[in-house]
Amino acid sequence: MGPGSGIFFSRALDKAGLTLNKNTIPGEQSSPFYPSGVRLGTPAATSRGMKEKDMKKIGAYMGRVLDVIKSYRLPTDKETRLKLL
Repeated sequence: MGPGSGIFFSRALDKAGLTLNKNTIPGEQSSPFYPSGVRLGTPAATSRGMKEKDMKKIGAYMGRVLDVIKSYRLPTDKETRLKLL
């Protein structure tokens, strides 16, 4: 998706009821303050009794949210970016 997209994705998922954290990915070019990736803690899911089939549903759910926000881009202008985030 692009630099900073982890921020949009984690916020959109949070609004949709799925909380995870944004993370940098290996070889990432953007600042750690604006990471492109997210991390879903599977221990948190399994401790709540979720199994493989549930994780597939969560993955599909995440994919639907990603489809909604995939065109979002992190503003290059710092002032605009700070207002947005």
